[in-house]
Amino acid sequence: MTMLDQPSTLPAAPPADAFAVTERAARRILKVLAGEPAGSKMRISVNGGGCSGFSYDFGFDTAVQPDDLVIEKDGAVVLVDSVSLPFLMGSTLDFVDDLMGQSFRVTNPNAKASCGCGTSFSI
Repeated sequence: MTMLDQPSTLPAAPPADAFAVTERAARRILKVLAGEPAGSKMRISVNGGGCSGFSYDFGFDTAVQPDDLVIEKDGAVVLVDSVSLPFLMGSTLDFVDDLMGQSFRVTNPNAKASCGCGTSFSI
């Protein structure tokens, strides 16, 4: 068996539509990143907890990990780690400014239920 005959051990790349960022979210990310260290990117992850079971975590990072999904939209860069990606697959990040206030919101087709404020969800 030659090396070419062996099955690949590399993980399949996520589809192009694995996670989307709207133009509004990209604009707001760039505004927020202006106050962060050079080279910072927005990182979105999913943590256990929250009133519905899982919660979204928004932060900033200067390092891209080898297994990160990297999404670039209008100059803004968003990172999603490989553990969080299955929970976020097909989701869209938006920025809303409404009567409830300003915030980043994730529209997640995998969520079966979410809390009233939209920061936690269940699958």
